[in-house]
Amino acid sequence: MRIASWNVNSIRTRLEQLTSWLVRAAPDVVCMQETKVEDGSFPEAALSEVGYRSIVFGQKSYNGVAIAARFGLSVDDVKKGLDGDEEDVARRMLSATVEGIRIINVYVPNGQAVGTPAFAYKLAWLERLRRELEASYRPDQQLLICGDFNVAPEPIDVAEPKKWEGQVLFHPDERAALGRLMEWGLVDAFRACHPAKAAYSWWDYRMGAFRRNKGLRIDLALVTRP
Repeated sequence: MRIASWNVNSIRTRLEQLTSWLVRAAPDVVCMQETKVEDGSFPEAALSEVGYRSIVFGQKSYNGVAIAARFGLSVDDVKKGLDGDEEDVARRMLSATVEGIRIINVYVPNGQAVGTPAFAYKLAWLERLRRELEASYRPDQQLLICGDFNVAPEPIDVAEPKKWEGQVLFHPDERAALGRLMEWGLVDAFRACHPAKAAYSWWDYRMGAFRRNKGLRIDLALVTRP
């Protein structure tokens, strides 16, 4: 099964690119983050026209996650949110079992700036995710956590690691929190396949970072061992 992940940064803005890509690439499943739309306004019909059913968990203008699965695939046990989210209005996690594979789609908080309440919230959110894994899942089951983690795991995942050291997206506390999550029994799929490859998934829009390929790999696919 081919499963993709994409921070669309507004599903309505990226809809044409998304549907064109779905037709061209034909993944079985795509997990989307930052859909930035309420559930009733999600463009389910447009995705249906190109062969996908949509599971959505969104909010107006911010956050939001969705899973699109090809028609004909079994989709069961949908769960919206993270345990303990009852008082948290941010919609950041959506889970479903597709053809027997548990897929957890996440949009981890950005953290804004080190030392702020937003940064503490980010670390606490990652810890809550780890606790949910321990309470609800097993490392020997087929499971994927993918999405925008807003954390670069290692120096190889940052084009300019010295510049980013100690900042949000590459702070030691964030990396340690991600490490504790992975210790539950997860493998970084990209790094397992490409041990020495420097590749990035996000570039600061300032200073021509994309043109110069000065990015960070903060979008991850973490899987249980086969």
